[in-house]
Amino acid sequence: MEAAGSSAKAAKVGAGNGGSEGSPPPPPPPPPPPPASSGSAGSGDSEPAHSSSPAAGPGSLVPSPELAAYKLQDFDTLATVGTGTFGRVHLVKERTAKHYFALKVMSIPDVIRLKQEQHVHNEKSVLKEVNHPFLIRLYWTYHDERFLYMLMEYVPGGELFSYLRNMGRFNNSTGLFYSAEIICAIEYLHSKEIVYRDLKPENILLDKEGHIKLTDFGFAKKLVDRTWTLCGTPEYLAPEVIQSKGHGRAVDWWALGILIFEMLSGFPPFFDDNPFGIYQKILAGKIDFPRHLDLYVKDLIKKLLVVDRTRRLGNMKNGADDVKRHRWFRSVDWDAVPQRKLKPPIVPKVSNDGDTSNFEAYPEDDWNKTPPVPPKDLEIFKNF
Repeated sequence: MEAAGSSAKAAKVGAGNGGSEGSPPPPPPPPPPPPASSGSAGSGDSEPAHSSSPAAGPGSLVPSPELAAYKLQDFDTLATVGTGTFGRVHLVKERTAKHYFALKVMSIPDVIRLKQEQHVHNEKSVLKEVNHPFLIRLYWTYHDERFLYMLMEYVPGGELFSYLRNMGRFNNSTGLFYSAEIICAIEYLHSKEIVYRDLKPENILLDKEGHIKLTDFGFAKKLVDRTWTLCGTPEYLAPEVIQSKGHGRAVDWWALGILIFEMLSGFPPFFDDNPFGIYQKILAGKIDFPRHLDLYVKDLIKKLLVVDRTRRLGNMKNGADDVKRHRWFRSVDWDAVPQRKLKPPIVPKVSNDGDTSNFEAYPEDDWNKTPPVPPKDLEIFKNF
């Protein structure tokens, strides 16, 4: 969610909800109702959000309760767990029920200056619609004269990126586990006509049991037809994005191919000192595989990294089923994956629900000195 814009470290936040191995986990508790109050300046959101019980797969969205009518005074700020170009993410604790959340705080002047208004609205609208065990959950949104606020799950396990960098690369079975959970998340989003557009290790969090949560939905978009905006991380951009040909679900399958390669190799297949060099290599499509890679995973990566999106695995007639039926996944019980029944290869060290040790420490600088925004500039955020 790049809490704050372009930093890969921005809002890698959410909350682990878990269950014992071998049986479906209990649903996470719904956000506690705050004490009744008249609210404070700004605009709170009380539109329906997703329910507290996780969806098991595509198309299983459950009717939703109303979003809780929180106010900022209901929370104590404990730490900053992510920063970016136009804001930061705080770990906060609800004062009454003592629940932990992630509060994404975005500077309105910076959002406007960087022309990110639409991405902010996209993130809110997408997160309000989705309900899946591998996707971050949104509880409440709000704005005042200076900031936009999004109250979300806090996921204490940290970023997959951190574990990948610490280990250098993952073994075949570890990469297989994360790929399977990611595929279920992508398949669910696509079933809702949503393209994610920002798959990368920095945007994958681990909950306290070690299951994934996709975060940072600033680039996510509801598809009406193909979309034309250039957005994403250079190493993960699909050829059709670079060539401005219009792009849809296929970009997420391309990014999955890049991610699988990086998880198992320790580096992406296309890299260079500058973005234009990366783009040239992506369009050339030449992949040099490390010798240690499994033959089946090499075949899968080749079929995901097909420059012609009409022939790309995942983007053909059978959609995600073509990916799930690939030989690399022959050992995966796909019914068990969204029920979180697969055993995670990495279990984060988490001492309590508010543990921040798996995130970097960030200085509490002068971010709070953002000046108020004139009423005319607030108009675009009136429904936030």
